[in-house]
Amino acid sequence: MNPLILLHEQGQALWLDFLSRRFIAEGGLKKLRDEDGLSGVTSNPSIFKKAIGDSSDYDAAIRALVDKSDCDVMTLYEQLAIEDIQNAADVLRPVYKATERADGFVSLEVSPYIAQDTAATIAEARRLWKEVNRENVMIKVPATEEGIPAIRTLLGEGININITLLFSRAAYRRVAEAYLDGQELFIAAGGHPNRLSSVASFFVSRIDSAVDKLIDEHLKKIPAGAETEALAGLRGKIAIANAKLAYQDYKQIFAGSRWRKLSDAGARVQRLLWASTSTKNPAYRDVMYIEELIGHDTVNTMPPETLAAFRDHGAIRPSLEENVAAAENMMALLSQFGISLDDVTTKLTSEGVKLFADAFDELLAAGEKKRAASLGTALNRQVANLPPDLEHAVKDTLEDWRRSGNVRRLWKRDPALWTGADEAKWLGWLDIAQGELDDIDRIQELASDVRKAKFTHAVLLGMGGSSLGAEVFATTFGAQTGYPKLLVLDSTDPAQIRSIEHAIDLPNTLFIVSSKSGTTLEPNILKDHFFTRAEAVLDKGKAGAHFIAITDPGSKLADLAGREHFRKVCAGKADIGGRYSVLSDFGLVPAATMGVDVKSLLTSTMKMVRSCGTDVPPGVNPGVALGVILGTLAARGRDKLTIIASPGISDLGAWLEQLIAESTGKQGKGIIPVDGEPLASPEFYGKDRLFAYLRLDEEPNAALDEKVSKLEQAGHPVVRIAVANRIQIGQEFFRWEIATAVAGAILGINPFDQPDVEASKIKTRELMEVYEARGSLPPETPLFEEDGIKVFADGNNGNILKQAGDGTALVSSLKTHLARAHDGDYCALLAYVAQNKSHREALQAIRTAIRDSKKIATCVGFGPRFLHSTGQAYKGGPNTGVFLQITADHRADFPVPGRKYSFGAVIDATARGDFEVLNERGRRAIRVHLGTDVAAGLARLKQAVVQALA
Repeated sequence: MNPLILLHEQGQALWLDFLSRRFIAEGGLKKLRDEDGLSGVTSNPSIFKKAIGDSSDYDAAIRALVDKSDCDVMTLYEQLAIEDIQNAADVLRPVYKATERADGFVSLEVSPYIAQDTAATIAEARRLWKEVNRENVMIKVPATEEGIPAIRTLLGEGININITLLFSRAAYRRVAEAYLDGQELFIAAGGHPNRLSSVASFFVSRIDSAVDKLIDEHLKKIPAGAETEALAGLRGKIAIANAKLAYQDYKQIFAGSRWRKLSDAGARVQRLLWASTSTKNPAYRDVMYIEELIGHDTVNTMPPETLAAFRDHGAIRPSLEENVAAAENMMALLSQFGISLDDVTTKLTSEGVKLFADAFDELLAAGEKKRAASLGTALNRQVANLPPDLEHAVKDTLEDWRRSGNVRRLWKRDPALWTGADEAKWLGWLDIAQGELDDIDRIQELASDVRKAKFTHAVLLGMGGSSLGAEVFATTFGAQTGYPKLLVLDSTDPAQIRSIEHAIDLPNTLFIVSSKSGTTLEPNILKDHFFTRAEAVLDKGKAGAHFIAITDPGSKLADLAGREHFRKVCAGKADIGGRYSVLSDFGLVPAATMGVDVKSLLTSTMKMVRSCGTDVPPGVNPGVALGVILGTLAARGRDKLTIIASPGISDLGAWLEQLIAESTGKQGKGIIPVDGEPLASPEFYGKDRLFAYLRLDEEPNAALDEKVSKLEQAGHPVVRIAVANRIQIGQEFFRWEIATAVAGAILGINPFDQPDVEASKIKTRELMEVYEARGSLPPETPLFEEDGIKVFADGNNGNILKQAGDGTALVSSLKTHLARAHDGDYCALLAYVAQNKSHREALQAIRTAIRDSKKIATCVGFGPRFLHSTGQAYKGGPNTGVFLQITADHRADFPVPGRKYSFGAVIDATARGDFEVLNERGRRAIRVHLGTDVAAGLARLKQAVVQALA
């Protein structure tokens, strides 16, 4: 007769440690039920990983779920698993009914990630119990210290529990007591005890694997003899002995007066379930953990191979209560040899949680790959091509992040992931995309209002994080029919302000004043200027209707907007810093104002949010993987992140500059972003470069593709990101925000503060106070003047110029200054002039000459804009920069309304304050002052630089 059937005659239930959709659909489970007397199923992360990840059986279901409504990988897994559990429970329901609820159960495990979290375990078990919605399901909860009180609570609520990861008798006794507690709570709450079931899953073979190893190690230390024979004789015996003694504990517990009272009320015993019953050692009989553990009121859950083997040649006898005294003796002998079973079982419990977590990582990684494949081009793709040594380093860091659960720590806002400071206060950006999507009606109503008002232009007045995101939208999407054209003004240069005025029809222009704190100097004085101009051309009291404010609640700007009757005040979030705010109102309000389909943008962005989510393992988590690359390579000297972008999304680089530089450039560490540098052939780049190629797939550029391929072929590390279309640019905002936070953790800095930005602001305020008191800035003396160009330097930098040359000629001074740049350094041109096409082209020519001659990275920044962007890294990051500040006189200046100074004075003071701080920080910096003809001055400077490099 079938040995599996005979198990029932001995009072032991047969369960299967396996589950898959095809197995159920093709009738495999029903066949085992009908032919072998199968009466239960257990599942775990390893089982679902093999079912979902290692087959194509679920691919169609995954595609259907993603197409219907994209979800995160945990939700995806749960939907698949719950459906399987439900179907399996339905197959076994006849057993459940025939045994009057005593058997016929299917088990589903809570996430192993929460094994040390009682409250989270309770919440998840409740949720799974409700969602599966089958009486004959058991929720698996590990028998950790934190799991025991969860087990007690859940049983008390009438939830069937399979307690897993039991290795020791002491742990089993605690679990059995928790079951009694739970039954009593359930009865006290009015529940009928025979509706509540539980099993205690006692693991077997893993104990022998661990103990046998210790025995072998011990045998090597003692001479051969009777003792060694006795110790060797314990191989493959301890697990069974331990289980037999646990069964004696069971008999004692479920024979006491406390249990009898529960039994009289109709309660069922909590059965011991033998788990991990496949034989790991090939020298042992393949069914020994079945044959030696047959007893009344027990369950044996077998993997398919073990079940088939027992069907074929298993022997039946009531073995569980045989040789109990011998089992006691074995335990005593093991202890005599100094091998502690308590230590073994404690370690196995800890390892068990880790193994299940590892398996869960594999399961979720497999699920995420399939989700991404189903999304196709709706999810921007990322591929890294790294040299072997860097690839190995990145893989090691990714594995460290996986083992440490760092992605979950990030999403839990654990400040210890970074420096343990105030990081948790600045992580509101993690949830902002969904929050704004939930509130999309408000943003769409604003867009509709602006459209109805028929504004022709919208001008955003802001700096740094309050302006750069808006600028990306303006340049990426361009003017939209029926909406105002969006312009961004983030400069106090008088010429640039006038250029904006000439570009707009002021009576039909909407101004967006964007300032998180509401106290930033530049947007405040720009607001004053344009508000005064609006009052001059509009009917009395109508100017406010042409202004929108974006600022944090309670700020001075919010108060002023109320007093001056602004059209709208949009609130920022206190827990989101400026450079992480693009997916909040700071970016979305300007985008909606200019006619961008913000709902579609956010819906697309959420695909990346889910891909970077808390349950997505690092290796398949695009934001985390990118951050690991950035941080790992920067720590190895590849700290010049060179951004290459398709023309259609090129302005994304300026936003990335601020995000990366201001977040990572501090404490002498950091990543220096290089944006807009003309792409050259591979030999012009040093070993400090990492390239990021953001390719707009809807506008392919074969020439750019070829140049990037040559970089890869030459061995340069390149990360390729394929942006399918413009509306998916929101995905890049979130990917890079996650990546920057991760890179900061790897570098050991706080990526959410900017400790060196305030230094320049203080210097600027001091200079402005002098200006207001005297009507001019403090006088300064140049090192020399040549052809209308003045050169300034502090004492240290000036002495170096004089010692190496005559210190009185432009070319020789530039030659000396640029000679201070070495391999691994960078040169930054900091231009306090109007940002226009001719100035950009001139500065590009200068940086290219320096790059090609010195083979170093080059940066260009327009002031004061860059101070709110890369300025932090230039002052607080690694001292690898060689700086050339460029200033000029103003052809036409004009006062700031209500102040004792002009816009020209503001930008001049800002430049001088910036220069002073660079010098105080020991930076290699000189200043070149061009006079009033900026174009001619830049041409002369370019000529001098080329000569200096010759």
